[in-house]
Amino acid sequence: MKASVLYKWLTYSAIAISILLCLFMLQAGLKGNFRSVDAFQAYIRVFVFIQAFQVVVPVLPGFIGCVAGALLFGSVCGFVYNYVGICAGSIIAFFLAKHFGIPLVQAMFPSKKYNVWTERIKRARSYDVLFALSILLPLAPDDYLCYFSGLINMSVKKFVLIILLAKPWCILFYSFGTGMLIQ
Repeated sequence: MKASVLYKWLTYSAIAISILLCLFMLQAGLKGNFRSVDAFQAYIRVFVFIQAFQVVVPVLPGFIGCVAGALLFGSVCGFVYNYVGICAGSIIAFFLAKHFGIPLVQAMFPSKKYNVWTERIKRARSYDVLFALSILLPLAPDDYLCYFSGLINMSVKKFVLIILLAKPWCILFYSFGTGMLIQ
């Protein structure tokens, strides 16, 4: 399958699945299905899966899920569930790229984006610093960089450490920013 066809197929499938899952979660919240502990735990698992999925199949901006998490579960719990899901998805993306290599990354992202970021990364003095700042700051292409990090000689330990230490700040911004807006 050609890379552009695969990318389009993944994009449309991920958007459809994400919309359906979000509608499912919103409907459950509106119906009061979060009142039972068992049901609430099941919805948390679904939400964490959605957040991991949106990193592994990166077609939707991550902040949408972060805002949804804060709206559904509150700022603190939304932050925790977002953090767990996004970190899990980031680590999965890294390992997928390590295992399947450049063909997967080229199939997952438009060639223009792949080429632009490959050139930008080549010009960077320190990829580790660029990566850490991208993970730390909102609106950076961190999903792509998680995949790209799997293609280079970055160690698993360094990757996981950067994800675990830098990712919470951006998620905190979205979670508590949303919480302050709805109060």
